[in-house]
Amino acid sequence: MADLQAERGQELAHEIGGAFVSVDVTDTAQIEDAVNTAVDLGPLRTLVNSAGIGWAQRTIGKDGEFASAHNLDAYKKVLAINLVGTFDCIRLAATAMSRLDPTDSGERGAIVNMTSVAAFDGQIGQAAYSSSKGGVVGLTLPVARDLAAVGIRVNTVAPGLIDTPIYGEGEASEAFKAKLGESVLFPKRLGKPEELASMVVELITNSYMNAEVVRVDGGIRMPPK
Repeated sequence: MADLQAERGQELAHEIGGAFVSVDVTDTAQIEDAVNTAVDLGPLRTLVNSAGIGWAQRTIGKDGEFASAHNLDAYKKVLAINLVGTFDCIRLAATAMSRLDPTDSGERGAIVNMTSVAAFDGQIGQAAYSSSKGGVVGLTLPVARDLAAVGIRVNTVAPGLIDTPIYGEGEASEAFKAKLGESVLFPKRLGKPEELASMVVELITNSYMNAEVVRVDGGIRMPPK
């Protein structure tokens, strides 16, 4: 488990019999520590990249002034975490995987990245987020081609509206989630975490899935706003 939330990360690592490492994906040294910790536990054959942040701001302001245009530092931060951080984790974990003996199926590892339907249906104000997630989509095929030589598969999942703690708790939160669910094609609800997780597991375990981006979104196509 590599995350910034130490308390929750340690709890989950203990629950699954693993280890927790505090990692900011913009810090290469911390990623290396996580990879080395995993290698110490056993053969590192799987990486799931799910670190990410969002930012909402229109490209230009209403007053015609340069100062009110999209915050460039915020744009760079979103890309640094969502896109560059993803690639940094891939290149380091894949390096460790490449040292392993192949399995009976000829594989050395499998990587799953988390993008978003915003990579395809970016809404107003999502320039930074959609750019970063579109970049993850764009790297999937070329990195899969790079790593095919050593038997490492690379796939990406694009979630839609998934019911996570980001929406909060309580009556108002439930009403908001129900309203959001109405925009889903079918079923008209938010996705369950386990429905997203099952696709990640499938991409890890299905040896014939490679270089693919899979939407898990109930058929939603996001409107402009």
